Amino acid sequence: MSDLEYREAYEKEHLKCAELAGRIADLEEKNQEIQWKLDKIKNNPLWKISRPLRDCMHWVMRQKDRLSHCGGLRGVIRRLGYKKRERAAMKRFGTDSFPTPQQAQIERETVFPRMVKISILVPLWNNDRRFQVEMLDSVMNQTYQNWELCLADGSDEEHAYIGEICREYAARAKGRIRYQKLERNGGIAGNTNTCLKMATGEYIGLLDQDDILHPSVLYEYVKAVNEQGADYLYCDETTFRGNDINKMLTMHFKPDYAPDNLRANNYICHFSVFARELLDGDELFRPKFDGSQDHDMILRLTDNAKKIVHVPRLMYYWRSHAGSVASGIEAKPYAVAAARGAVAQHLQKHGFEHFKIESTRAFETIFRIRYQILGNPKITIVIPNKDHVEQLRRCVDSILEKSTYDNYEILIVENNSVTPEIRRYYSELLGYDYDEAKAVRGGGPRTGPKDQPSPRERREEREDFREEKGCDGGILRGGDKKISVVIYQGDFNYSAVNNLAVSYAQGEYVLLLNNDTEVITVNWMEELLMYAQRRDVGAVGAKLYYADRTIQHAGVVIGLGAHRTAGHTHYRESRQNLGYMGRLCYAQNVTAVTGACLLVKKSLYLEAGGLDEGFAVSLNDVDFCLKLREKGYLNVFTPFAELYHYESLSRGADDTGDRAERYNRESERFREKWKKQLEAGDPYYNPNFSLDRSDFSLKV
Repeated sequence: MSDLEYREAYEKEHLKCAELAGRIADLEEKNQEIQWKLDKIKNNPLWKISRPLRDCMHWVMRQKDRLSHCGGLRGVIRRLGYKKRERAAMKRFGTDSFPTPQQAQIERETVFPRMVKISILVPLWNNDRRFQVEMLDSVMNQTYQNWELCLADGSDEEHAYIGEICREYAARAKGRIRYQKLERNGGIAGNTNTCLKMATGEYIGLLDQDDILHPSVLYEYVKAVNEQGADYLYCDETTFRGNDINKMLTMHFKPDYAPDNLRANNYICHFSVFARELLDGDELFRPKFDGSQDHDMILRLTDNAKKIVHVPRLMYYWRSHAGSVASGIEAKPYAVAAARGAVAQHLQKHGFEHFKIESTRAFETIFRIRYQILGNPKITIVIPNKDHVEQLRRCVDSILEKSTYDNYEILIVENNSVTPEIRRYYSELLGYDYDEAKAVRGGGPRTGPKDQPSPRERREEREDFREEKGCDGGILRGGDKKISVVIYQGDFNYSAVNNLAVSYAQGEYVLLLNNDTEVITVNWMEELLMYAQRRDVGAVGAKLYYADRTIQHAGVVIGLGAHRTAGHTHYRESRQNLGYMGRLCYAQNVTAVTGACLLVKKSLYLEAGGLDEGFAVSLNDVDFCLKLREKGYLNVFTPFAELYHYESLSRGADDTGDRAERYNRESERFREKWKKQLEAGDPYYNPNFSLDRSDFSLKV
């Protein structure tokens, strides 16, 4: 690059930074002005005196909102009835789920082609006597018998009874329990690594000293090893209090392997069992990550695994007591720094640089990861539209005024609008008369009293117009080339409308956006782009809200809803809701995202064949995401790109008559096309959850 070119590039970037800084400063000024007004109101004596009345009014309003979101009083009654049945159903995950004597006998006598030996590692340190006995019993009672238990004891003299208990059980276990008393305590990492040196099994399992295993967990794991070739396995888990595993505090029903979830949150946790060959050295736990050694280990080993299998049964019981991690991260504050370090090293291993890892409001070890934006790629924002000038204006204005990312173009796809207001708005956006330009472009009838030109004159006009405006075929480009209008003629077909626009897209990325959306977060495009730029990612979706700030979209689950096609999770939950196990606070893998706000590489859009025009109105976005998933790409939902979606404003709320019939036809086509995937279930939605509800309620 010459000095002149370098200087020009530098000046261009400098101007861009200055422009963005100015826009941020304007927003900050607006925020300060609003804050000043709020402070003035709050400091008013009348405001302070009226607080009890306001609190009462807000309580009434909240109850009203809850009633409306639940479908009125009848909906609340139905919800309470469901929750009661759900609580009753929870009993099946405790001791009621243990095998009967007959089933246990069948499991004990089962001979698999591969009767793999599983070495269970338990680091010991000053454990409670009762906890020690219950942990040992849960291993001894396993229906699968080819196991060994490796115990490394770093307890002090005051807890010498730990060794006595272990030696007693070792005598009963006929050589299957290996116990070693350590000269000094090496912490969780050091003690576990000592256990590993004692192990002789093909597979390694990790068990905490105060927790309990389901009697059939090893049987289910070995079954998965034989049937699926699993080399890394985990199951669902629960925390419990006291001495009764049926007194559950939190049940964690997990998704199948999801790398983005795992980077942000160690959702796998217990009960990890893996092929010993996955180890990349002599260490299982690394002392520098003590406190979050399991997260570091899981990130490393899942990277090496060929087949990760999630057994969707609650089979690990995590005891909550004073001093345990299950009772709260405050018990081990150093775990936060260790977890952040483990994730950082994992990201570096995968080639990421200049990322930022931050704790979220959900939990200190649930992370928001900010990836570096590579280069400054152009994004083409595609907005289908028919009339609805106010909705479109609000959408476009929010993009222009709030977005901090500046390398984008907007393609508005015009589809048979009839109102003069929308034509005037198009003229405003383009910088020239829309009707005149459309007539010249398309050769259609002109407006006004002008005489109709000859075909030759029309051709010459079109050529002059295209040369002057940079337009061709079915597109009218704006004067600054930032906003253009694509002309789509024919009956409405959402898929065809977007496919046409993409054929004109000049960006490396395509952002499908509904005209009834409004930007909330100023860096929304960056938040989407940081994931879409990855080689392993297909579609990326945003968090969308209704006008009342309840959730409209936070990821799509296939099979969810009355039609058993697809539905949105956390639907109608409050904006401030943390989500199931904190899921509304971190970016995660999902099967699909809504086309109301979807970013994807243009090359992938074309590779997947675009949107299927057989889905004219509904399910085309879910179908598209499934096509990407079939090609091996991950789809991502991020809660950090936020927009309003005034859904009913642009398409109406009528789901009866022709619309209902059309949706039924498209639903049937979707169920037939993706029959195999629907039968298998959504990998990111645990099969223990109800498909009739969007709030992660259990089946009853």
